[in-house]
Amino acid sequence: MGLFTRKTPHTAGEVDRSRLPRHIAVIMDGNGRWAKKRGLPRTAGHKAGAEVFRDIATYCWELGVEYLTVYAFSTENWKRPADEVGAIMGLLEQYLHEAIDTMEKDHIRLRFFGDLSALSPELQALAHRTDGISGQYQGFQANICLNYGGRAEILRAAQRCAAQGLDWTEENLSDNLWSAGIPDPELVIRPGGEMRLSNFLLWQCAYSEFYFCDTLWPDFTRQELDRAIIEYQGRDRRFGGVK
Repeated sequence: MGLFTRKTPHTAGEVDRSRLPRHIAVIMDGNGRWAKKRGLPRTAGHKAGAEVFRDIATYCWELGVEYLTVYAFSTENWKRPADEVGAIMGLLEQYLHEAIDTMEKDHIRLRFFGDLSALSPELQALAHRTDGISGQYQGFQANICLNYGGRAEILRAAQRCAAQGLDWTEENLSDNLWSAGIPDPELVIRPGGEMRLSNFLLWQCAYSEFYFCDTLWPDFTRQELDRAIIEYQGRDRRFGGVK
């Protein structure tokens, strides 16, 4: 199985493809609760969630969304049991091995946001390899936030500005974020019933529209993504001004 799945075509319903958000961000929440409800280990929830990511990424690509950013593992997630953390990292390593071939075949870009130095040498090498492949192509880009925290990202950007002797302007700070060069997300989706950002893309979400739902991430479908996009398309985005 590669980077994306190939499933039965799904019609986007009422989604207006001429007014899609360029960049959608998702907090993939609810894997553990999904597994607990079924009497399964939490690792089963993470495996199911990884398959949903494949399908939602595929659908974004098919729709014409340019960027998808997902919150895979936060700086706070190291507090979880060691066996759960190990299982998550194992799933990621397996995914990256499978992804590399299809990245080259389909000209898909895959980037990482976060401090990768805490990861195993094998994972770091795979992440750097996907970065190298991504640099060769234009087109859809999936961004995986791994060992990521929004506050840490802003602090790092400020430190980099200081080290370069740059003024602390919005432009300079933005240019030193992990997401440098990528448009801010217009739509942020959080399944799982919680209604908070949890330290996700704090700088980039200044003018994002938010969509919350009770669906746990492993149960999240293309139809639910349609609903989120349709709601986004019905909102009046004024950016502090008047229309």
